[in-house]
Amino acid sequence: MGIWHPICHRIEAIWLAQRGTLFPWVPVVLACGVGAYFALRQEPSEAVLWGCGAGALVLALMATRGREWSGPLLWALALGLAGFALAGLRAHVVAGPVLGWRYYGPVEGRIVGIDRSASDALRLTLDRVVLERTDPARTPHAVRVSLHGDQSHFTPQAGQRVILTAHLGPAGGPVEPGGFDFQRHAWFLGIGAVGYTRTPVLRLEASPGGQALFRARMALSQHVQSRLPGQTGAFAAAIMTGDRAGLSLATLEAMRISNLAHLLAISGLHMGLLAGFVFAASRLGFAAVPRLGLRLPAKKLSAALALLAGAGYLGLSGGNVATERAFVMVAVMLGAVMLERRAFSLRAVAVAAILVLALHPEALLGPGFQMSFAATVGLVAVFGWMRDAGLARGPRWLRPVLAVVISSAVAGAATAPVAAAHFNQYSQFGLLANLVSVPLMGVLVMPAAVMATLLLPLGLDWIALRLMELGLRWILTVAEWVAALEGARVPVVAPGPHVLPLLALGALFVVLWQGRTRALGILPMTLGVLLWGGGERPVMIISDTGTLIGIMTEAGRALNKPSGGGFVADNWLENDGDDAGREVAFARWSEDLAVGHGIRVVAGKAAAAMPVICDGAKLVVLSVAPEQPPAQGRDCQIITPDTLRATGSLALLADGPDLRLVTARDLSGARLWNSQ
Repeated sequence: MGIWHPICHRIEAIWLAQRGTLFPWVPVVLACGVGAYFALRQEPSEAVLWGCGAGALVLALMATRGREWSGPLLWALALGLAGFALAGLRAHVVAGPVLGWRYYGPVEGRIVGIDRSASDALRLTLDRVVLERTDPARTPHAVRVSLHGDQSHFTPQAGQRVILTAHLGPAGGPVEPGGFDFQRHAWFLGIGAVGYTRTPVLRLEASPGGQALFRARMALSQHVQSRLPGQTGAFAAAIMTGDRAGLSLATLEAMRISNLAHLLAISGLHMGLLAGFVFAASRLGFAAVPRLGLRLPAKKLSAALALLAGAGYLGLSGGNVATERAFVMVAVMLGAVMLERRAFSLRAVAVAAILVLALHPEALLGPGFQMSFAATVGLVAVFGWMRDAGLARGPRWLRPVLAVVISSAVAGAATAPVAAAHFNQYSQFGLLANLVSVPLMGVLVMPAAVMATLLLPLGLDWIALRLMELGLRWILTVAEWVAALEGARVPVVAPGPHVLPLLALGALFVVLWQGRTRALGILPMTLGVLLWGGGERPVMIISDTGTLIGIMTEAGRALNKPSGGGFVADNWLENDGDDAGREVAFARWSEDLAVGHGIRVVAGKAAAAMPVICDGAKLVVLSVAPEQPPAQGRDCQIITPDTLRATGSLALLADGPDLRLVTARDLSGARLWNSQ
């Protein structure tokens, strides 16, 4: 014990200094366990997952009897193992058949989702799927199909059973090694195949039962859009029902560039504004009837009514993960009011984060979870610091304005790195757009949305919708004006995998840790910024079909084709932080670029019919499978479509004077979602 005794005393002193403030660290450690699961290159067995769960329970029991210095450490280990086990078990719970081949033929199913694809095509999500000549045990539980061609005769309705002729296949892997994993995303959504159709969709029947909430949502969406035509009506439908199918790509792009896209998603802002309006209106109602207001616990009853309104909004909006997360956060806040605890505290935010991670561990990887909790933690921390420091907030009439300015600035600063990392852009005038738009959402748009819903049975909802239209038109006008300003969108290079975790852990240490040593959190944040700024993009990227190739030049990435693979090409350029269009990228291309890097590209069926020769190249890429298998023992590596089906997209990274080949499978590993 000679050397350990002073160490234990030192650790104990550190924990004593943090006494009463460690609970907000619970979701942080839980998230570390979740992140560790998703970072693995090899899927752990179910026995390992159950073992981690059991180990977490044992460590938690030991922690309850631990000493002052050992208890928090044991709790941290228990929570880390619990997060790992929760993520793994969730991945197994949502498991379903994934289409392992290219399918073309009739697809029958029930409509359970309607939205738009990245190419602005109407898109249907179908369940109860039937595929021709396919064993039901191998048929995906749900598929997502984009509708192309002339579909003017067809109006999708919730619960309809339809049949169409579609091209289907498994969700694609990352468009580049280390990129966003679409296969993982589809796995947790329960979607086993994606594709498109160019033939008319035929209605078989409207399902007699089920999908009641979905049908109610779509009926309300269509009603709102009939009252408010155009993009204003589509905007209103989006924030009232979560139906964004009516929004055009131009509107979405303007909202993104102006940093107002968060107003479209039913998130913490909308749920908070709705609950806040119902809570305030209920308190005023009780106060207007003194006989009730003085005899009943008006504050608690108002919080309960606001909670019921939030639950109704959750169901009406579709109950996706983002809305569930927002409801959990609001429910925790309102629960604190009913229990006479401080509603806006880091403890309340921690409880919400724990519940979300327990229900949907995969949400940790998405921008929605990261941005909403970053904004909430930042706001609670800053306003808490202002309250504790006793800072003057100016005259009473000016306080609401200052609160809006401070909230927008803090939320914008907290979410800016996350938004830049996920969406490869920084909105230079986003603060300005939010300052003149967000207050209107709170004082006009959301109250009008509540009133419209209440007046709908009386046929008087048009009164509230007209008021709502005024606010929405203003927001859309601001978005278009800001998006048109020169330099409104600043492209940002995609960060490496360690950047956001370093920034997040450093910022959380600054906010949650007590004492002067919290300044140490600046170190990982600084390291994250340096890694982001010093990261290098791949010298060359090859798509998983072998048809699209991008080579980095001094002017930016050059693409070998002027069309085709638009989604992949756009992602490459965005990740490069390059705002050049596809035509500009193609104009940079020349065959000498590939030759200069020791790469030979063989395109077309005629070329594939010829014998494969290295011709001095180190890497030969075939876009079409050769008629005869390439002979072994060659001086070059040959990439064929069969190779790419196994490896996914490829990248050549600078490794000193040489180039190192990395595949998407190398970085994503063999996981449940890509091994079906």
